[in-house]
Amino acid sequence: MTSENTLAPPAEGFERHFRQSPLTNPWEPLYSRNTGTAIHIGLWLAEPHTNSRGLAHGGLITALADNAMGLSCGLGRENAAGLVTVGLAVDFLSSARIGQWLEVHPEVVKAGSTLCFAQCLVKADGKACARANATFSVLKR
Repeated sequence: MTSENTLAPPAEGFERHFRQSPLTNPWEPLYSRNTGTAIHIGLWLAEPHTNSRGLAHGGLITALADNAMGLSCGLGRENAAGLVTVGLAVDFLSSARIGQWLEVHPEVVKAGSTLCFAQCLVKADGKACARANATFSVLKR
């Protein structure tokens, strides 16, 4: 697969990501899927997503994992004004390359009234390339 995959349709169940930010805008198109308990984020890896070695940049993987875990922690929290990351750890398990479908699979571990804990597995074409866990502070309205 080549970088032309950025024009290919996303994986099944994914639509254009509903949340834009100045950080992620250069990485578009991003896609997401709401499972009801989590927001998965995916994209076709292309040159703007890579480091000098042509592999998916760790900063990209970290930012997408943080985004997916935070959005997942926010599901169903009508009384929250938002969430802020207070801790984030990422382990890189293998590399991801241009042309692969990168997908973040988050899971909310515990959702409290002031803190929310989440973890995720990041996969490239279905193979685990990173794992992460995060703690979020719940902002009150």
